[in-house]
Amino acid sequence: MTEEEATSLALTGAFAQVPELQAVVEFGAERFSNRELSRLDFAARLLDLAEDHDQPLLERVKFVAIFSGLIDEFFQVRVTGLEDQVVAGVRTRSADGLRPAEQLAAIRERVLELSSRQDRIFLEELVPELASGGIHFSDFADLDADDRAFLDDVFARQIFPVLTPLSVDPGHPFPNISNLSLNLAVQVTDPTTGDARIARLKVPPILPRFVVMPDGERFIALEKVIAAHLDLLFPEMTVGIPETFRVTRNVDLSLEEDEADDLLVALETELRRQRFGRSVRLELSHDGTEIIRKLLIHELELPDTSIYQREAPLDLGGLWALHALDRPDLHAPQWIPTTPPDFRDVDGEPADIFEVLRHRNVLVHHPYESFSASVEAFIDQAASDPDVLGIKQTLYRTSGDSRIVAALVRAAESGKQVAALVELKARFDEAANINWAKTLEDAGVHVVYGVMGFKTHSKTALVLRREGEHIRRYCHIGTGNYNSKTARGYEDLGLLSADPDLSADVGDLFNFLTGFSRQSVFRELLVSPGSLRAGLIEQIQRETNRGEDGSIRIKANGLTDPEMIDALYRASQAGVPIDLSIRGMCCLRPGIPGLSDTITVRSIVGEFLEHSRIYAFGSRTSPDEARIFIGSADPMERNLDRRIEAITPIYDNHLKERLLSLLDETFKDDTNTWILGPDRRWRRLTATTNFNVQSFLKEEALSAARNSKER
Repeated sequence: MTEEEATSLALTGAFAQVPELQAVVEFGAERFSNRELSRLDFAARLLDLAEDHDQPLLERVKFVAIFSGLIDEFFQVRVTGLEDQVVAGVRTRSADGLRPAEQLAAIRERVLELSSRQDRIFLEELVPELASGGIHFSDFADLDADDRAFLDDVFARQIFPVLTPLSVDPGHPFPNISNLSLNLAVQVTDPTTGDARIARLKVPPILPRFVVMPDGERFIALEKVIAAHLDLLFPEMTVGIPETFRVTRNVDLSLEEDEADDLLVALETELRRQRFGRSVRLELSHDGTEIIRKLLIHELELPDTSIYQREAPLDLGGLWALHALDRPDLHAPQWIPTTPPDFRDVDGEPADIFEVLRHRNVLVHHPYESFSASVEAFIDQAASDPDVLGIKQTLYRTSGDSRIVAALVRAAESGKQVAALVELKARFDEAANINWAKTLEDAGVHVVYGVMGFKTHSKTALVLRREGEHIRRYCHIGTGNYNSKTARGYEDLGLLSADPDLSADVGDLFNFLTGFSRQSVFRELLVSPGSLRAGLIEQIQRETNRGEDGSIRIKANGLTDPEMIDALYRASQAGVPIDLSIRGMCCLRPGIPGLSDTITVRSIVGEFLEHSRIYAFGSRTSPDEARIFIGSADPMERNLDRRIEAITPIYDNHLKERLLSLLDETFKDDTNTWILGPDRRWRRLTATTNFNVQSFLKEEALSAARNSKER
């Protein structure tokens, strides 16, 4: 379906007779889409790509793995939150008018549909196509004697020693099942006495998900190898049909943030408890026995609505191991980021980043431009420079081999004043962040854990350098985490600057984060909680006042905040053209007559994860008249009210021109774009120009690198 056809659906919709400029609130809850169902709509777009034969085969496998992880996270966080509300008797309706129990019912129906689709894609499409490409999934029963002998040896040497069978009987209570662990349950009967027990085996997560056969082309799931050797674990017993199962648990943390030291200890304790939080989902293989299922359901205290039976192997997130295979013929060509032209080596020597920034601001675009040669090099140079007196850095999620953390350690050990704000509560990265915090503290870094009651999500760094009789500030403000691994796959922007006002703002922000103040208004930055919500609403209102002469374009990961959505509706009622590129959740309904006629919403899902946040107001063609902001915040309640966020205005016309061009290219894409209709449905845009914005930006980066070398 074309974009025009999707938009035309509004003409026969429920709002077709609504007079223009009707008060936004009079449209009621129907003006919003459900946040949770919108999240699942994004998951459906991942499955669209898994079915897309224009994608390389192992990239399609990757999208199945991403889908699996997204659904796991959805249950651990979003479903548990709704179930907690139901238990507490909460009947408050969401913005779109659904009570918690109603949302859970709608979620189950949608997840069942998506899970069935995932299983079909894997079993009926990917498995046969992988076999054609020389990658075969094997069953133990189909193997010949030599193959079985090989697996017997692998089992005896590598698997059997780490297995621990746990039976359930009066002397052995039902074991704790850790979150997202893969397990086997089997009924074991003593042929002499007739006594029967249920035993559980945890599939060791430390072992590879798939065992590779000697030819390197055949793979067999680890749980199948274990299931084929159960007689060795229960000698002289009659072993029944094993059931594969997996439990998803609540991972929300309950912490008292009285003091930083206590927070670290409390978080470590809570993480240990988290592995065995309340059960929210039980996944079962399709071939099992009723007695085992009844036992699991009873012991885990789950209702039937929390049981999900699967046709495909459980935990298809394990397909990441398959995606890692060295098969260039089945992968997309590997992209190697270019060095930003501003930081290109001169005569074989690395660029002096401070010298560059004294003359101009630099905008970097990852992964097209290298994170290592820009942001990491910035902190690395600061750590080594004898004139640098101090470095301040926020760390929300970082990588296991973080060059930035190493630089901060080196800087502290050389006597520089180094402060790091480590957000311990970055969900699913809590344990890693605890380790980084301890490493940094051991090196003498001043480590703080943020402002009580808020997550620190801003991506900011500050360098203090002695230059003559003065101290000059240099700063970085980004849209993505200080993580070299995700910087290779996430699309993000960063501004490096020595602008006095902007860098002074970043300094004040760090003083707010590490000290004790109520500062909420800054010279240039929009910061939450404080000025960010009001600042964005003010920008939208300015365009509303301009009516048809106005312009709003926003690129973000999610749009869920009702106040922001209503402000955009009012702007649309005034005739303002509004284009939104929202990668994930979107609770706004575009194309509704009298409410959102002038709003379009699209989502780009491609090779790289679209992650940058850009807010552009005013002219779409004139840098002089455009007002553009980039930063860490999405227009979502959590970002505007419950997190420390920072977005920065862009003043340099050549940088604004680059961002205007980026937005133009984003809204031209018709290769990996889905359009949101007024009926809340996403439809993949039919390609007419075959313009792929990510491919275009790769070529643009290569061209810029070639031109800089020629100069």
